[in-house]
Amino acid sequence: MRCSPRANRDGIDGMRDGVLLARVRAAPHDGEANRALCRLIADRVGVGASRVSVVRGGRSREKLIAVSGVDREALLAMLGGGEDGA
Repeated sequence: MRCSPRANRDGIDGMRDGVLLARVRAAPHDGEANRALCRLIADRVGVGASRVSVVRGGRSREKLIAVSGVDREALLAMLGGGEDGA
């Protein structure tokens, strides 16, 4: 997943070159953008924010995200990534 902080809006922008794109309004300061990304994903998937975590890339735009209790195909479908991405 590629996350752009300090965006005009929060949102998931689909896939590009096999990478899911997201935007958050939060700044990348003290983990604010990571927490905003986790809340965004949790809202889209319908799970609690505590079930979403940044596994790798906490200080990078490129991140590996884990959602507890949701399989990969279902997660991509809910986030608009289709079955051929990520």
